[in-house]
Amino acid sequence: MRLDTGQVAVVTGAASGIGLAMARRFAAEGLKVVLADVEEGALRKAADELRAEGAEVLARTVDVSDRDSVTALADAAYGAFGAVHVLCNNAGVGSGAEGRMWEHEPNDWKWAFSVNVWGVFHGIQAFVPRMIAAGAPGHVVNTSSGDGGIAPLPTASVYAVTKAAVVTMTESLYAHLKAESASVGASVLFPGPHMLRTGLWESHRNRPERYAKERPRRSPYRTLDQYESAMRAAGHEVRFTPVEEVAGHVVDGIRADRFWILPASEHSDRQIRARSQSMLDRANPAYLESFILD
Repeated sequence: MRLDTGQVAVVTGAASGIGLAMARRFAAEGLKVVLADVEEGALRKAADELRAEGAEVLARTVDVSDRDSVTALADAAYGAFGAVHVLCNNAGVGSGAEGRMWEHEPNDWKWAFSVNVWGVFHGIQAFVPRMIAAGAPGHVVNTSSGDGGIAPLPTASVYAVTKAAVVTMTESLYAHLKAESASVGASVLFPGPHMLRTGLWESHRNRPERYAKERPRRSPYRTLDQYESAMRAAGHEVRFTPVEEVAGHVVDGIRADRFWILPASEHSDRQIRARSQSMLDRANPAYLESFILD
């Protein structure tokens, strides 16, 4: 699809990080933007910044794990602007799980799935029927991750499982849209190719009481700065991809109707080849061996 002045883009998880970068880029392309996030203060600040830059903005505090909250977002977007052309289901959290899978708390899984998987589905269900009915070109972008979307990082297995689910959900969405001959496209986003400076590392700050941890963590949550320092101390330099670059990939992917918004990366390509070859060979997943001894 073309991205034209006056079109409308909805972005969840839009108060910071990738979501805010996407919203800012859409606004720069002349689109009206609907910002949705669970953090009211950060959302207000982001909306004020975009308005100061000349954007037409609607901001709504939304919990994507709550179907009614997302439905209310859709009602507000259509009520304010009369249409939605781009939907970015971007909101996501880390789970805070520790140890082996059999040691995880059920609430770690429930919380991660409620946001990372149910949140995407709620967005699809609230917006896509209206987008199809409008008959205008549109596009849905669902945010996955190389962790799980390509191959799992076993030390973050809950997150990986949710992001694998996003890939399959988006593949299914693509097929359903094609079966309907809809003018709405679909893409799955793999932010990168390197690490990103986002609030995902501090997801626990927004963890709702209904998914509270049942026992104290054995170790404190680690910030991105602490992770980077530890990697440097171990002799590894961490490379980062600017979130603005990710937003650029999204815009290019929408314009090209590209399903896999997957930046070029030899590391990712090696993982894809290794996993695919393991399946074709009916062989054990040797591509995970570097993690097995962790």
